[in-house]
Amino acid sequence: MAVTWNNRRTGTSVENKKEKMKYVFLIFFMNLLPQYAGKSLRRDDSNPKPFEDIKNEIAGYTDVAKAIIDLAVHGKAQNRSYERLAVFADTIGPRLSGSKNLDAAIKYMFSALQEDGLENVHLEPVKIPHWERGEEFAMMLEPRNHSIAILGLGSSVPTPPEGITAEVIVVASFDELHKRAQEAIGKIVVYNEPFISYGETVRYRSQGAVEAAKVGAVASLIRSIASFSIHSPHTGWQSYQPDVPRIPTACISVEDAEMMSRMSLRGTKIVVHLKMGAKTYPDSPSFNTVAEIVGSKYPEQIVLVSGHLDSWDVGQGAMDDGGGAFISWEALSLIKDLGLRPKRTLRLVLWTAEEQGGIGAEQYYQLHKENISNFDIVMESDEGTFKPAGLGFTGNAKARDIVKQIMALLQPINVTDVYDNADGTDIDYWMRDGVPGASLRDDLSKYFWFHHSQGDTMTVQDPNQMNLCAAVWTVVSYVIADMEEMLPR
Repeated sequence: MAVTWNNRRTGTSVENKKEKMKYVFLIFFMNLLPQYAGKSLRRDDSNPKPFEDIKNEIAGYTDVAKAIIDLAVHGKAQNRSYERLAVFADTIGPRLSGSKNLDAAIKYMFSALQEDGLENVHLEPVKIPHWERGEEFAMMLEPRNHSIAILGLGSSVPTPPEGITAEVIVVASFDELHKRAQEAIGKIVVYNEPFISYGETVRYRSQGAVEAAKVGAVASLIRSIASFSIHSPHTGWQSYQPDVPRIPTACISVEDAEMMSRMSLRGTKIVVHLKMGAKTYPDSPSFNTVAEIVGSKYPEQIVLVSGHLDSWDVGQGAMDDGGGAFISWEALSLIKDLGLRPKRTLRLVLWTAEEQGGIGAEQYYQLHKENISNFDIVMESDEGTFKPAGLGFTGNAKARDIVKQIMALLQPINVTDVYDNADGTDIDYWMRDGVPGASLRDDLSKYFWFHHSQGDTMTVQDPNQMNLCAAVWTVVSYVIADMEEMLPR
C-alpha cells in the first residue's frame, strides 16, 4: 500500500486524521509480516499461482538441473555414492535392528555427515526391536537325507532345544491349507506358493506361521518371496497374533519348496528335522540419523529425503537399503558442492528399524507431526538404485502436474516419467495425513533375486546407475525445496 502525501488536502483536520490512520495501519501491517515469513500464504488455494507461471518458474531451473546432472554423472562426484557405500558396507556389514552392527553404522554415518560439512547433524533417539536368529538348520530325513537351506523369519520363536522332527504337508495356498486342515495337525506346513508379485505373495511370509498354527501345525517353512533363486533363502519380518500359538517359522529356497511339492504330489512321505535358536530381547535404544542444508528463506519448511540404514542380518544390506540411503546423502552433498542453498530446508533422515515395520520412522512421525504443515514433501528411496525410470508420486492433481514439470528437467538423462503412488514404509505416516510423497522408480527386474538374502552385497550395485539415481533424487528435491511456493495439498 502506497500513501501519496502530495495529493493530500492540507486544510481539513478530518482528512489529516484519515491519512494518519492509514499510516498507522500500514505500519501495523508491516509489523505483522515477519510473523508470516516462510509461511505458504497460498496453501488454501484461495489465490493460486497460475500454472503457466509455475511452469516458467520450473523452466528457470534448467541450468541448475544440468549442473547437478553433470556433477553427479560426469564430474568430480561421479561414482561417489557407490564408493561411499562400498566402504560403508564392507566395513560395517549387515545391520539388523538391535545389533551392534547397526549401532556401529549409526556412529559411522554421524561422523561421515559431519565430515561432509552438512548442517544440524544429530541423532534422534528411538526404541527398536531386538531379535537374533541364533543357530538354525533343517534336515530332510525322509525320503532321503538332504540339507535344507533356511533363514529364520524375524520375530520367530525358537524350536525346543532338541528341535522338531515331524512329517511335512505341502500346500500352495492358504485356501488349500484350510481345506486340508485336519491333515496339518502335528505337522510342519511347507508353503509352495507361486511368486506373483512381492505385494501379493509376501502375505505368506508375514502370515504363514499364524495360519499354520491355527490348524494345529508345529512349524512352518515358507518358499522364499523371490522371483529367481540359486538355492537362496530370503528372510523378512513376520507377525504373530494374540491367542494364536506361536510356532517356529523360516523361509526355504524356491528349489527345496518345489522339490518337496513334487515329492508330496507323488504321495511320498516327507519328514524334516528343524532346529532354530532364535531369541527375542527387550527393545534396544537406537537413533534416526539426521542432517540438513538449512533453507535460506523458509528454513522451517522441510523437504525430506531418506532411506533406511538398517538391514537384515544376511548379505551386506547394500541394495536394501544402502543404495537408497546413500543417494539421499549424495543429494545434499551435490547441492553443497555446487554452492546452492534452497529456500527451504533440505533434510536427510536415515531411518532405523524399517525392516521391522518402520519403527524408527513411526517414532519420528510422532515427534514431528505437530509441524506437519511445514513438511513440503517426504521422499524415500527403498526399492533399489538400479537404472532409474522416474518417480512414484502421491499427491493431488495440481501437485502432480508440478512434479511432471520438474521431471522434465531430467530429459538430458531420459528419466522423466511420473508414476502413480509413492512407496515407502517410512513415509507412509506422512502421506496418509496428506503430505505429498515421492519414491524412486527404477528397474526392479532383478531386485527380488537378492532381496533379504545373502546375495544383497555390493556386487549387485552399479556405480553408473547410482550416479543417475543420485541425479534424479537431487534435481527433484532441490527444485521443490527452492520453489517460491510449497506443493499444493
